[in-house]
Amino acid sequence: MMAESPRLRAFVIDDEPLAIKRLVRLLHATGRVDVIGSATDPAQGVADLASKPADVVFLDIQMPGLTGFEVVEQLSDRVSVVFTTAYDRHAVQAFETNAVDYLLKPIEPARLGRTLERLERRAAEPATPELRSVVERVVRELRAPAFLEHLASRAGDRVRLVPVGQVTHVAARDRATYAVTPAGEHLLDATIVELERRLDPARFLRIHRATLLNLAWVSELHADFGGRLTVRLRDERRTELVVSRDRVRPLKERLGVN
Repeated sequence: MMAESPRLRAFVIDDEPLAIKRLVRLLHATGRVDVIGSATDPAQGVADLASKPADVVFLDIQMPGLTGFEVVEQLSDRVSVVFTTAYDRHAVQAFETNAVDYLLKPIEPARLGRTLERLERRAAEPATPELRSVVERVVRELRAPAFLEHLASRAGDRVRLVPVGQVTHVAARDRATYAVTPAGEHLLDATIVELERRLDPARFLRIHRATLLNLAWVSELHADFGGRLTVRLRDERRTELVVSRDRVRPLKERLGVN
């Protein structure tokens, strides 16, 4: 009878608290990982890891202060690294740092499971695959994603799938993200940055740091005397959304407005 593999000790570093919360929940759900700590400040994460030896660090790439690549330079060679990011353009650089794997946000449970299998094999038989073959595999996976057709809203043990066509906009506030429909708001498990990448850019446009707009729901544009632009939606509430000054031109271009 084979002995059961020891649980991996994981540490999570990400400047998005919601992203940490979701990944920690996914890791706990596998029953294969002990999360020994987390940090939203990459420098603090490096300091914590000096006294909390980990088998693997799940590490975001784009963070204020230190990037994920700069964090790796300060970590022990004995700790494995799995990069987590909403942007796929870092794939080759990620593997040039000898990362074990590279996960695109929002992270899917099945994809995370394959990463854990890779980590467990590495722990049992340390081996570094040839960089070229690793990068080719990652590129194949990165070219496969389809845009989301539903957004998952979790309420306790129940998950409701909200069709993206019904979503007038996605709003971020109070460290949470909501899909807004004519029927109400639905709490999401992903950050607005992640959703901006996963939603079809032909249908959704970021008009504010806290607002991702479904262009199909735009009814009117209004400019006030101060030059501020607002979008009025064609829902029953006639919802109005503020457009950031740097997003006015992209919005007008997408809507064909001079």
